[in-house]
Amino acid sequence: MNCTPVFKKIVKAGQTLNMLDEAGINRVLKNLADKTIRSCDYILAENKKDLIRMPESDPRYDRLLLTRSRIEAIASDIRMVSELPYPAGRILSETTQKNGLNIKRITVPFGVIGIIYEARPNVTFDVFSLCFKSGNACVLKGGSDAINSNTAIVNTIRSVLIENGINPDVLVLLPAGRSETSQLLNAVKYVDLVIPRGSRGLIDFVRQNARIPVIETGAGICHTYFDEFGDREKGRKIIHNAKTRRVSVCNALDCLIIHEKRLEDLPYLVSLCSGSNVEIFADPPAYRKLKDKYPSELLKKADRSSFGTEFLSYKMSVKTVRSFDEAVFHINKFGSKHSEAVISENKSVIDLFNRSVDASSVYANTSTAFTDGAEFGLGAEIGISTQKLHARGPMALEALTTYKWIIEGNGQIRS
Repeated sequence: MNCTPVFKKIVKAGQTLNMLDEAGINRVLKNLADKTIRSCDYILAENKKDLIRMPESDPRYDRLLLTRSRIEAIASDIRMVSELPYPAGRILSETTQKNGLNIKRITVPFGVIGIIYEARPNVTFDVFSLCFKSGNACVLKGGSDAINSNTAIVNTIRSVLIENGINPDVLVLLPAGRSETSQLLNAVKYVDLVIPRGSRGLIDFVRQNARIPVIETGAGICHTYFDEFGDREKGRKIIHNAKTRRVSVCNALDCLIIHEKRLEDLPYLVSLCSGSNVEIFADPPAYRKLKDKYPSELLKKADRSSFGTEFLSYKMSVKTVRSFDEAVFHINKFGSKHSEAVISENKSVIDLFNRSVDASSVYANTSTAFTDGAEFGLGAEIGISTQKLHARGPMALEALTTYKWIIEGNGQIRS
């Protein structure tokens, strides 16, 4: 497919979003939330077509799966976005120069945002609601695994746009082909920004092949460090929640780091994980401590590949360290700058961890499962940025704007 005509349409349609006021945008989003609930049976039927092509054992299955309760939650997130402050047109700074010029810096939409993502159809709803609320048109490139689900969702959204007299081309879903991906990454005249959401392989491919600006999101290799001053009751619950709440998402725990002085507590700390059939890859000290105290069929010896791996399944590695410094070194070496946690009752350790760990979200005595736009009060998120320019961590409305300068005078000329 030649995508150039499609890109031209979306640019033209996107320019009309500048004509909408905040009340009109919010009304469309609320209508969409209602229509999403009414279209639940249709969306689930199309989602089922995708699900039957994927084994339930595939870690991506849970990401692909839509249920009535998940759709209701999506609709709730859309309503939440409609209630958030409008991010465009906000004055960031304002000064008046000696010559009388009034200079303001205000937030504005990027224009057209491209999203490349894998088997997560909920992203289709999230991306549209955030882009629309911030005044951006969006072009979506989902994977073939979710093509039926994504098509049904886009059809639902576009029907609401038409009902409200808005050009439906502010949202476009490209075919799930490699050629379309390449064209999107090279759409220099048409797309202002591309955001990949998915595996490390997808993110690396986009970064290496895009000719338009990229914000990296998604890949999460998450650690939790149980310090020598950690509370084992807190630790036991936090570790289990971070690992098992939803194993297929990027904020799930991949590696438990434990101080050697607390190895006696390790069997207790992972005891809830055995009930969830979590497979553990333990380094030698941890393996010796867990042997005969953790189900043998779930306990394996760690190797080099056990660390720096985003498992996206019921698997977790365990690393023993002799010091705080060694724990931080391990995290900064093997992490993906996503979400890292420390469990400690020592305030000095927590403060040092917060300063030393290089990640977009750093936790103390709580689960990394909270790395999520909605949990941070941002509404539905467009992704979790693991880079340092423009946006970092959960990205939502504010991250979908840039700024421009507005200069007002009264006849001044420059000498």
